[in-house]
Amino acid sequence: MDNLAPADLTPDELPAGFSAGGTDEKSAQEKSRDAQKEAVLEQALTAEALERLRRIKLVKKDKASAVEQMIVSMALQRKLPGKINEGKLIEMLEGLGAKQTESNNKISIQRKKYAFDSDDDDDDDDLL
Repeated sequence: MDNLAPADLTPDELPAGFSAGGTDEKSAQEKSRDAQKEAVLEQALTAEALERLRRIKLVKKDKASAVEQMIVSMALQRKLPGKINEGKLIEMLEGLGAKQTESNNKISIQRKKYAFDSDDDDDDDDLL
């Protein structure tokens, strides 16, 4: 059996939850930042809204992260009038979804033009 010491593995090969010696400080900073963000979210959201946000995060991580960032920045700027309920959270998600839809989902169709295929020659009248 091939036994590998942790020093023999690259950071990419380590199992989840394990880290190389130099990344402990970075992961501690990330954990601290995440804990602060969670504390702000718990104070800014009602229990139902927080539960919904966590369920959304399981499915659409990028959308939930964007809403979390928006809520945290509003809370830090003291622009929140009170706790955000589930209805207000849904409105924020819909607003964010509309912005993303407008910017990301533009389809442009470019048709090829052939010399023998012209829209001017409409010969469909004789088919009826």
